[in-house]
Amino acid sequence: MNREIDARGLQCPQPVILARKALDGVNAGTVTVIVDSMESRENVRRYAANQGCDVEVAERGGCHYLTISKRPGRTITEEKAPLSGPDVVCITTARLGEGSEELGGILMKAFLNTLWDDQRRPSRIIFLNAGVFLTVEGSDVLDSLTLLEREGVEILSCGTCLAYYGVREKLKIGRVSNMHEIVESLMTAGRVINI
Repeated sequence: MNREIDARGLQCPQPVILARKALDGVNAGTVTVIVDSMESRENVRRYAANQGCDVEVAERGGCHYLTISKRPGRTITEEKAPLSGPDVVCITTARLGEGSEELGGILMKAFLNTLWDDQRRPSRIIFLNAGVFLTVEGSDVLDSLTLLEREGVEILSCGTCLAYYGVREKLKIGRVSNMHEIVESLMTAGRVINI
């Protein structure tokens, strides 16, 4: 069975959700997803690859065509939350706590430095809303985040948030993520620490 999904013009995480639903409805065969942004292309490609599907990407007329091949017997399912999964830190602000912005900046830097210094590191740090300012050019915590990334901590910044604040091109650490991946990370975490 072959299906085609036109996800052009849709915002994150809609292209991934449509791809998931289409793959759920196919026992074996291909699903072609058409998107018109690099972010959507990467989000759909990464999702399909994580589900064990083969993905071929072609570009035509300014659009990306992702042909996803699902082998017979392969079931596409959302992961269920484990009893004991990895720790995930979710940072939604550039400052730690309320009150003085200067003190909040100092505390955030101290938090990230201490997180790196601690042996119990999270598997991921997710940056949402104003938290994305910590991952872009000019951030005074890039050194700490670089050390954490070198130790295997995955740094994810919300693509919608980066675009909203107009700083997507200034991202300096980690990679752009999407709401589908963020929700999946939070739902499969053993513990979520919200900042």
